[in-house]
Amino acid sequence: MRIFYLVFSILFISCVNPFAPGLDRSTEESELLGDQRTIEGVFQNFRYAYTFKDTAVYSRLLDENFVFVYRDYDKGQDISWGKVDEMRATYGLFRNTQNLDLIWNNIIVDTGDSLYRNVVRSFNLTVTFNPADIVKVDGRANFILQRRSPSEPWLIVFWRDESNY
Repeated sequence: MRIFYLVFSILFISCVNPFAPGLDRSTEESELLGDQRTIEGVFQNFRYAYTFKDTAVYSRLLDENFVFVYRDYDKGQDISWGKVDEMRATYGLFRNTQNLDLIWNNIIVDTGDSLYRNVVRSFNLTVTFNPADIVKVDGRANFILQRRSPSEPWLIVFWRDESNY
């Protein structure tokens, strides 16, 4: 019987690789993400999504009825699309860039109440496609955020891109 325990112990111990470290849980996603029940948490999560090219986090920022609008200066008209197209465009951006560096600057406008907010904030975005192709975008993001109750997370319902690009 002793031999059985000895063999079992050796087999059990041999299944543990002392040279394979455990997962580092000190920088879990939850520690890097903001509390989306606050406006600043929304912006923190937006930056996280861009920095780590995380479409799952980005998708959780957008309401199902989300609308994105930007000005096409060549055509002289506004172009808009919904959440599905926004996710497709963002996935393409995340996939085709080496690095995205988003800096949120001052909040220019912040009006509303505990369930509806209009927030306009300036930003700087550096898009690195490769070391020879770097695009810098400066501008303002005009957001409308909503939630059903103060205990719910804020969701972006509307985003007008007011950038120089």
